[in-house]
Amino acid sequence: MLGEAEARFEQEGNLIKLESGRAIFVGDTHGDLEATRTIIARHLNSKSQIVFLGDYVDRGPKSAENLNSLLRLKLEHPDNLFLLMGNHEGQGAISFHPADFWEGLDRELHTQYATVLSKMPLAVSTPNGIIALHGALPDIETLEDLGKIDFGGQQWQQITWGDWQERDGGYLGDDPFTGRPQFGQSWFDEMMSRLKKNVLIRSHQPNARQVMYGRRCLTIFTSSASQARVLKRTIAIADLEKEVKTADDLVIETV
Repeated sequence: MLGEAEARFEQEGNLIKLESGRAIFVGDTHGDLEATRTIIARHLNSKSQIVFLGDYVDRGPKSAENLNSLLRLKLEHPDNLFLLMGNHEGQGAISFHPADFWEGLDRELHTQYATVLSKMPLAVSTPNGIIALHGALPDIETLEDLGKIDFGGQQWQQITWGDWQERDGGYLGDDPFTGRPQFGQSWFDEMMSRLKKNVLIRSHQPNARQVMYGRRCLTIFTSSASQARVLKRTIAIADLEKEVKTADDLVIETV
């Protein structure tokens, strides 16, 4: 299964472009197998495309089961299920805590999973104004530059590790406790303008306000694993046939 998943991720590349139908965006699941199963049961069908925004393991009690279930489903439904990379899939490039899933693997399995997950896509783009990824927007000039981002590099860290703060400014420095790069509204406005997108859907930051920056930045979190979680266990649903200008043009559903 791992070899097949790796080949599939390599075929997809860093950027997934969804063209039509309905898109379901899922935040961090962090070993919450119940949340994953509920979403799959409700929404995996021929008319919908489900996008998981990363962080499938660690924190929750069913990390291995959650990740392996998603990898199997990806192989069974390659055109209707997309798995983006979060920082907890970046074990080969950065250190983070907790890492209970990774610490429970022997050396051979650790290497195999790290290799496979390092090939996961980084972002999803839709024709009606949405860009979706795990953390913050990378410093790139065009959407196509996402395809050039190297695993573990600075732009990769911005995507998988970056936080948004509710204040003006560009790059605000790294958080002294977590090491996460911090960004303000002027960074958001500039990058969204470059990429010609209206709304960012992301996860990663459970204590963030759900909507920020003129309601154009939506943070969702879809796990019960984080005790610090402020956001409800939510997903976002978009009709790709209708323009999305703000988060108000999306349907927010509780899992």
